[in-house]
Amino acid sequence: MSRIGKQPIAVPEKVQVTIKGSEVVVKGPKGELKRNLPKDMVVSLEKSVITVSRPSDNRVHRQLHGLTRTLVANMVKGVTDGFEKSMEISGVGYKAQKVKDSISLQVGYTHPIEVLPPPGISFQLESPTRLKILGIDKEAVGQMAANLHAMHLPDAYKGKGIKYLGERTRQKAGKAGKAAGKKK
Repeated sequence: MSRIGKQPIAVPEKVQVTIKGSEVVVKGPKGELKRNLPKDMVVSLEKSVITVSRPSDNRVHRQLHGLTRTLVANMVKGVTDGFEKSMEISGVGYKAQKVKDSISLQVGYTHPIEVLPPPGISFQLESPTRLKILGIDKEAVGQMAANLHAMHLPDAYKGKGIKYLGERTRQKAGKAGKAAGKKK
């Protein structure tokens, strides 16, 4: 039995869950999420508890059991609390500015990069070098963070770039000849 898959999901009072075959719709105070789950998994709602069960101990069913339960739990958490990812911009002159709903990044290129959030995602600037990505869909928040991270990966020599808050990058040593001095 899957340790994750067999755990029940508690549904808060403010959340409404509708299950129609393999489609699950979760409505809450922050919004509404809809997802088609694998057809083999059985998702049931009794009182205010969601349970996910599998038809057999087949390897594929065991794999989908935990995945399905986690997807549904993330939907319930997303519509009640929401998800966020914090990003940090490091480098001389590197910064972010909020322009209406989007952000403008200056990260070492000749021109600022305008980033428009997809539907359901918003940006919050804590400082010019720190920003948060907020949303109710965990997958969309993570993908937006990955897209920002890929715009300017942290440099291995100087540490410049866009990184997740708390991400550590290994710093490489520069050329040894510069530190020792020039040859005569």
